[in-house]
Amino acid sequence: MRYYIIAGEASGDLHGSRLIKELQLADREAEIRFWGGDLMIEAGGQIVRHINKSSFMGFWEVVKNAGTILSGFRLCKKDISQFMPDALILIDYPGFNLRIAKFASKLDTKVFYYISPKVWAWNQSRVKVIKRYVDHMLTIFPFETGFYKKFGYKVEYVGNPLIDAIESRPGRGESFVEFNKRNKLSARPVIAVLAGSRVQEIEKCLPLMLSVTGHYPDYQFVVAGAPSVDPAIYEKYTRSKVPVLFNQTYEILQQSAAAMVVSGTATLETALLGVPLVVCYRGSFLSYAIAKKFIKVRYISLVNLIIGKEVVKELVQNELSTENLKYELDRLLFDKKVREMMAEEFNYLKSLLGGAGASRRAAKKIIGHLTYKNNDMGASL
Repeated sequence: MRYYIIAGEASGDLHGSRLIKELQLADREAEIRFWGGDLMIEAGGQIVRHINKSSFMGFWEVVKNAGTILSGFRLCKKDISQFMPDALILIDYPGFNLRIAKFASKLDTKVFYYISPKVWAWNQSRVKVIKRYVDHMLTIFPFETGFYKKFGYKVEYVGNPLIDAIESRPGRGESFVEFNKRNKLSARPVIAVLAGSRVQEIEKCLPLMLSVTGHYPDYQFVVAGAPSVDPAIYEKYTRSKVPVLFNQTYEILQQSAAAMVVSGTATLETALLGVPLVVCYRGSFLSYAIAKKFIKVRYISLVNLIIGKEVVKELVQNELSTENLKYELDRLLFDKKVREMMAEEFNYLKSLLGGAGASRRAAKKIIGHLTYKNNDMGASL
């Protein structure tokens, strides 16, 4: 069967890559085209457009790049029409993907959404669009089942694919000494810096995150570089004084005493690896002002949203300052009770997300729905 997958961000690239592998295992004749990143390229299939040409965050940022986005719509619609997939699989990225879902609904293509847009956080009117144009929604957070039920829309919870990614991560058995030697680092404890996967996030957050380095001479700060970002972007702020390691996010976190993490999937990854963290976020003034008006949830980090209370501190917009970062890092590094509390809550988080196998379950559900459709069509002939 033919599968067309659209992921627009780094986290979607990760989840998309694992889904591609499982689809290929379950369907030996799978033909796959996709919008994604390096991980999806490595997994197999044919790339149409890379995420480094399509990842924009914030209202103002989207407006500025409207021309690029519109050309992307035209390219995507044309490519889908020519490929005529059995399944269109959308991964988050709602501003783009929901419009493509509407287009694909006119074709003989089943529309799947794997990893729901965060409609529970804001813009709940999108649920109407989902109900109309998405045939099957496969969710990765347990609370999403109850949310969609309120709107009379049935979803299928498959578990969280990050469990799989973390359990099969590279360098799982690597020691701290081996990690430092391989990356030519010092023997000092590591503080991880995850500044996001978009250039806008890095430009807004990384300078502030690095402003505390002088307060911790006994630690080494290590930046986890996003593979889709030009190394020169990081160099503007690190000036070669802070190492930037690409494609080693899990390896860095595994060896870290604490972490500063820009809000997004990385906050959940950090917690699942058991690393105490402080969440950071700063956007343009206009984007933040608009978002604040429409956001419907109390927290921005997935860790706090899933657990239902503030477990990790969120420093948002003007709260993201050198003084506040230092205060939170001091707690994470030196307050034993804080570290023990986080460890306890992170174990609870893992239990809420369930066991491994989410990507495999998602692939089997997609194939199962397609097989049922084909059998049903055959029976009606």
